[in-house]
Amino acid sequence: MMNGGPAARSGKLSIGDQIMSINNTSLVGLPLATCQGIIKGLKNQVQVKMNIVSCPPVTTVLIKRPDLKYQLGFSVQNGIICSLMRGGIAERGGVRVGHRIIEINSQSVVATAHEKIVQALSNSVGEIHMKTMPAAMFRLLTGQETPMYI
Repeated sequence: MMNGGPAARSGKLSIGDQIMSINNTSLVGLPLATCQGIIKGLKNQVQVKMNIVSCPPVTTVLIKRPDLKYQLGFSVQNGIICSLMRGGIAERGGVRVGHRIIEINSQSVVATAHEKIVQALSNSVGEIHMKTMPAAMFRLLTGQETPMYI
């Protein structure tokens, strides 16, 4: 959100929220460019009615791995979860494809090399606590991408 912009001033939206409809027009299933066009078309309106679903940017994951003979059930590349084994312990724990791992067992891995992340996960047993967020949001928040304001 743009600092000081109408959305920020409303206090009703948070980063990560999903806009489901605007002025009773559903955005569900529409391409991003179409949604952006609809929003841009409302810029001169004084009041806009939105239905949103709150989606906090950080997800807490708990993987229960009894011992090393159990696979975690996901693959990771540069901190981003690339694939997930259906029904595996990672999926049951809340791991999501496309999310960036930002913390493992209360230790930040934001600036950690891929090999170290894999090593930390491969050697973990018992309860593995992770915090993740959508990779696109991580890139925006860390300045790797520039937001497009509409």
